[in-house]
Amino acid sequence: MSQRSRTIRTRLLLSALVASAAAAVLPATAQADVTPTTLINGVLSTVGGCQTPMRDAIVGCTRMETLTTQFPVNLDLNQVGTNIVVLGAGLLPDGSMRPLLVSRLQAALQVARRYPLSPIIVSGGVPQNGVTEAGAMRGWLIANGIPWFRITEENTSRSTVENARNTNAILAQRGAASAVVVTSPDHLQRAMVDFRTAVAGRIPIAGVVAPF
Repeated sequence: MSQRSRTIRTRLLLSALVASAAAAVLPATAQADVTPTTLINGVLSTVGGCQTPMRDAIVGCTRMETLTTQFPVNLDLNQVGTNIVVLGAGLLPDGSMRPLLVSRLQAALQVARRYPLSPIIVSGGVPQNGVTEAGAMRGWLIANGIPWFRITEENTSRSTVENARNTNAILAQRGAASAVVVTSPDHLQRAMVDFRTAVAGRIPIAGVVAPF
């Protein structure tokens, strides 16, 4: 059996398993996009092998997930304890944001509005014209209606690995139950591996793709 066939078979088995268990696990007020994709991703991010201190296992498990714009189920399992983490992207020389970063923020805004009790971490340093990525992101979110007290800046990281390590320190300090990473489609898988490696299996990490 080829690797692709094994992956498909595993996903089908997981789909059947999680579909039968979803009603018992999720609250009646669930607001996530409860679909086979989000349910399978939810299983993979916890008992499915992604929540481990072993990087090789994390990489293999993360590759099995389907990256999606849909809201992950772990937000419903613990909205208050789940942090929404938005990853930065390089600013323009004048300190303004590129469309790539705005798209990430638009995706995060949708999640933040659906889950108004979830804290938000904006992660990114590399200042331009005296403005960090995190500072620019925080300003955009506040301008779009997110209360300032929900947003924490992680404004020192200069790479995805540092995003993960520095954000993990914040998550650990506040006793977060899980995190949802929001970033671009070609960045999310790598980011989830880095974040899962940084937390070393302590909490589950899910992801949301910015659609643009």
